[in-house]
Amino acid sequence: MKFRIGHGYDVHALGDGLRLVLGGVEIPHTKGCIAHSDGDVLIHAICDAILGALALGDIGKHFPDSSAEFKGIDSRKLLVRVVELIAAEGYRVGNIDSTIAMQQPKLRPYIDSMRSQIAQCVGLDVADVSVKATTTEHLGFEGEQKGVSATAVVLIYKE
Repeated sequence: MKFRIGHGYDVHALGDGLRLVLGGVEIPHTKGCIAHSDGDVLIHAICDAILGALALGDIGKHFPDSSAEFKGIDSRKLLVRVVELIAAEGYRVGNIDSTIAMQQPKLRPYIDSMRSQIAQCVGLDVADVSVKATTTEHLGFEGEQKGVSATAVVLIYKE
């Protein structure tokens, strides 16, 4: 087998009265991501990690925010397309490890649903998808509740 590892990172500013979608799950909150798509930073970071593992560029290259086609799009659709791109090269995702940094709201009640949504999009068992959440102890833009960030690492393989 041939293995490749990719890393992804995404950030979005938060705005009042917008939807907050993380890992394909809508989370009740007073703020949501300011974005061209649904602003799902977790899925965007995972997409970048998968694309990066094969040096295929980043999410902006494949799904530009200047395109009306992607305005308001559900990021799960982007993730499915990214998985199709690497499948065309003979690769599959082996596992995903990810972290969301956000002060509020507490994300623990939504983690299992996020893992399930991501696993379904990628074609993995839920046991192969890790989603963690952390605050930044009121430090930085996440801690000041001005934005949210996510990182992801993926292992892909070719049999």
